[in-house]
Amino acid sequence: MPHDRDGLILGTAFASGDIVDDAIAKGCSSIAYTYTEPTVFFEFAMDTAKLAKTAGLKNVFVTNGYMTAEALDMAASCLDGANVDLKAFSDDFYKNYCGASLDPVKATLKRLKAMGVVLEVTTLIIPGLNDNPRELSELAQFIAGDLGSETPWHISRFHPAYRLTDRSSTPVSTLSLAHDIGKKAGLQHVYIGNVFTEKGENTWCANCNALLIERWGYTVKLNQIIEGRCPICEAPVYGVGVSGDGWEG
Repeated sequence: MPHDRDGLILGTAFASGDIVDDAIAKGCSSIAYTYTEPTVFFEFAMDTAKLAKTAGLKNVFVTNGYMTAEALDMAASCLDGANVDLKAFSDDFYKNYCGASLDPVKATLKRLKAMGVVLEVTTLIIPGLNDNPRELSELAQFIAGDLGSETPWHISRFHPAYRLTDRSSTPVSTLSLAHDIGKKAGLQHVYIGNVFTEKGENTWCANCNALLIERWGYTVKLNQIIEGRCPICEAPVYGVGVSGDGWEG
């Protein structure tokens, strides 16, 4: 986001209705509230989400998960999906690097799942801070045991920036190890992000291991899901999205 000489953020003002109208005009099926934590602009997000819901659009929060139960209850009627950053599985990490604590985030994740919101979890793996195999195993076991083995876990590669430039980018070998830890914990869908890799980009059927979605970066090369099910064994596929035949569930 560009700034002027006085440090003020430059941008264009949009009303909630403008955002919904723009999404419809561009053929979008959903609106994601992201990059700025959605609870920071919660009232505006809710005004937009209500209009979007009425217009037949879905709403997705991309959030740090550090919010009250009351906020979640307010969002319940409008929220379809959420991607929550589970930044580490250590309270010390949350206190030292986030100025927060772990338990409220875990509570948010459990509450979202209980509400029926389609849930995905993302962890940015930072060398020397949250990449201990034991901690990663505990995190993966929490997802599988408390949120469900169908819950996708996105493992993202760290790159030094802003206030954290004293360590290098995450080795791909560490991401691969985290991927294997997630699978060993019983997670059906583990993905590796922020780096091109043949491991952890595609979606496979949890029942018969058929290739369902083939990806390369942000490009979907193949989508074989039919009406939310595997085309081979017809097992249901967790999530909300457009299938290869144009179905949206």
